[in-house]
Amino acid sequence: MLRLNNIEVIYSKVILVLRGVSLEVPDGQIVSILGANGAGKTTTLKAISGLLRREEGEVTRGSIEFDGQRIDRLPPEDIVQMGIVQVMEGRRLFQHLTVEENLLVGGLARRENGSQVSQDLEQVYHYFPRLKALRKRTSGYLSGGEQQMLVMGRALMAHPKLMLLDEPSLGLAPLLVEEIFNIIRKINAEEKMSILLVEQNARIALEVASHAYVMETGRVVLDGLAEQLQQNEDVKEFYLGLTQLGERKSYRDVKHYKRRKRWLG
Repeated sequence: MLRLNNIEVIYSKVILVLRGVSLEVPDGQIVSILGANGAGKTTTLKAISGLLRREEGEVTRGSIEFDGQRIDRLPPEDIVQMGIVQVMEGRRLFQHLTVEENLLVGGLARRENGSQVSQDLEQVYHYFPRLKALRKRTSGYLSGGEQQMLVMGRALMAHPKLMLLDEPSLGLAPLLVEEIFNIIRKINAEEKMSILLVEQNARIALEVASHAYVMETGRVVLDGLAEQLQQNEDVKEFYLGLTQLGERKSYRDVKHYKRRKRWLG
């Protein structure tokens, strides 16, 4: 469904952020991108959704294709119409609007009649029953977990073929993280929706994904089936915090150049 072919991204015509990034998202699959802060994960999502243009960023080499059509030169509103919706990091809401009003904003990307909008709302409430109970609540007063459910529900209102999820677990308690990712699994299974997931919680990202990519300093340094990466000693040590003896180890304890030397051969 989605293919990035050796793309390069530059901000403000001088800052090179992505260098030769290639990845694929098959139809109906969940694919994860792992990496530390500054690795280029969010920039990759913005390159796909077209939001780079709003931040003086540009795909200067390579190409991005969606359903066989090149999209890296299209404006973001056209990309949304094609079926790609990004759920941005930080749970960005119209905080003065109610929960249901925020959801209705998500449906503005499509031109539907009133009955279809009602059906779409009920579908969102099927996945996020808590939102139905809070539908008249001003969204700025929601908890972090409830706000994450709302931004995902708002994205669903646009009927995406591909959802780009940026750090959905950020700042949430472990029980809420499990709940959010159970919903992600359910949406993928029931809607057959493709999902590209950027996530620093490597354990849960590898549990839900079929395939994963590891990024560092703007490059993909490792990729493979998620279950294989779970057994990779470098991933276990640097991202899951486990040594070969099963002891937990801090990511910061391992020098960057050693990691890159092993991964890049």
